[in-house]
Amino acid sequence: MKVTKLIAGVCCMFIAQSVFAQEQSVKSGDSRKETSVEEDYLSSVEDVIVSELAASDEYDNKLVALQYLEDAVNEGRSSKDMVAALSRLAGEGIKTQSTTNGRVMNNYPDIRAKACDILGEIKTEESKNMLVSIAVEDKEPMVVTAAIRSLGNIGLNENDEVVNMIEFIHKRYAALNPTSSLALEVLLAYEKLAPTVQDKGAMIQSISEIGTNYKYVTPVRTKALQLLRSLQGGNNNNNTK
Repeated sequence: MKVTKLIAGVCCMFIAQSVFAQEQSVKSGDSRKETSVEEDYLSSVEDVIVSELAASDEYDNKLVALQYLEDAVNEGRSSKDMVAALSRLAGEGIKTQSTTNGRVMNNYPDIRAKACDILGEIKTEESKNMLVSIAVEDKEPMVVTAAIRSLGNIGLNENDEVVNMIEFIHKRYAALNPTSSLALEVLLAYEKLAPTVQDKGAMIQSISEIGTNYKYVTPVRTKALQLLRSLQGGNNNNNTK
């Protein structure tokens, strides 16, 4: 379904519903209720549009959905339905697959990566859990990189769950496919999550491995050594108190 037809159809539905709601409010004589109904329908129609676009088979529709979602999140208008749409897009082709003759037709790493970046701006347990799942299950470095970046932005790390997962991801990619961009995001996530870490041993070991792995570019190794000194300095300060 083309995006213009989809939006037009949903908007027609919204207009009919909105007119009916306004008539009911006018009959009741409650102007405040009328305003509330209009706002509710404006919100719900946006949710419907975004959900339909995200679920569409068309790649372009998914791009439009991401733009809607990014704008809504930036304006502080994210809703439960929008988070669900983002989660769907973050797992596009991995958790939700459309196949033809056994071939996955909706494997869109760029869509997943962008959805992960937007989820990182919604600092909730739900977003964190989805990003952890994506980081573990996805095989595309660009998507895993975006998921780890967003986990650092969210900052939730109960019982070291997130940091331990990031350490696992780093170890897996360091052995099979060392990527400087991923290693850098691992370091940045460690840096942001460090105040929440209960047992820093595994994290410090991971940082040390990045700092001494010459498969990574020099700026990444330098960042690792700087972060390592910073963490060790913080530990020494804590021990002297």
